[in-house]
Amino acid sequence: MEYRKIKDQDKDEESLGDDLESLRGKPPSTAMSLGAGPVDRTKWKRKSMVTLALTVLTSSQAILIVWSKRAGKYEYSVTTANFLVETLKCAFSLAALARIWNSEGVTEDNRLSTTLDEVIVYPIPAALYLVKNLLQYYIFAYVDAPGYQILKNLNIISTGVLYRIILKKKLSEIQWAAFVLLCAGCTTAQLNSNSDRVLQTPFQGWMMAIVMALLSGFAGVYTEAIIKKRPSRNINVQNFWLYIFGMVFNAVAIVVQDFDAVMNKGFFHGYSFITVLMILNHALSGIAVSMVMKYADNIVKVYSTSVAMLLTAVVSVFLFGFHLSLAFFLGSTVVSVSIYLHSIGKLQR
Repeated sequence: MEYRKIKDQDKDEESLGDDLESLRGKPPSTAMSLGAGPVDRTKWKRKSMVTLALTVLTSSQAILIVWSKRAGKYEYSVTTANFLVETLKCAFSLAALARIWNSEGVTEDNRLSTTLDEVIVYPIPAALYLVKNLLQYYIFAYVDAPGYQILKNLNIISTGVLYRIILKKKLSEIQWAAFVLLCAGCTTAQLNSNSDRVLQTPFQGWMMAIVMALLSGFAGVYTEAIIKKRPSRNINVQNFWLYIFGMVFNAVAIVVQDFDAVMNKGFFHGYSFITVLMILNHALSGIAVSMVMKYADNIVKVYSTSVAMLLTAVVSVFLFGFHLSLAFFLGSTVVSVSIYLHSIGKLQR
């Protein structure tokens, strides 16, 4: 969701590049006096840390969900887990706002108090994310962790198409080609030569993956439209209201789906250390994406996604006995290339 600060960051990088260019040919002491060397090292360290964090969080997401199962089922309530994820995200947003209030004071753009017209738009994406987040638990009845990492990239296609329909943004020819490659890569990675079935994932799994991609794409595009409607508004305030409605809808889901179980067994029944790690992973993933937007670039996201797919597959070999086939390796490679082409297409648009 954190798109607004990219342009400001680009301007800062350009101004830094101009400063370095002007120092070319001058004594080293002059350059060091302006801090060019330390700035470059600091930026490199930040970028490396953000890349590592996003890669680890992305690759471990599916693994932790599968690992949290006991005898093939979730002993804990997935609705309570989602509620805690939204609660943690809301707490992170408030903590970020508290730092801003201490350093800059409370302004019109960072205060929490707002109007009904501004808040009323957040229930729609919050409801979409609710269904999508619940589906991501149930899809593992049909796919394994590496397959999930591959199929969830379908949301790139849904996001791109919805960008074109809702926000009227043109897609480049490279992006359309990337979509075709992405479909081919996802299908290739799912080829199964050891069974009568052509694809490893059954029809139900593909349908759930497509629905998840549509929900994720529509929620992301709708949320971006909300953000850009008032670009000066602090992103942490916008996140806060989105997460508040996420908490409300997940509380309703608990009442509707797991009320008796929660009342009789307790809110944290079935929770384990892995479950707690999974909840923290989901909450921190959103923070990592925002850090990428602020301190890194789109290539970092491509790199992290590509490495995460292979890392998930390798770890799944040892934890769940996953068979790392040639089809999966080729398919994940094609998916990585398509994601890279899509990112290049966005820059050329």
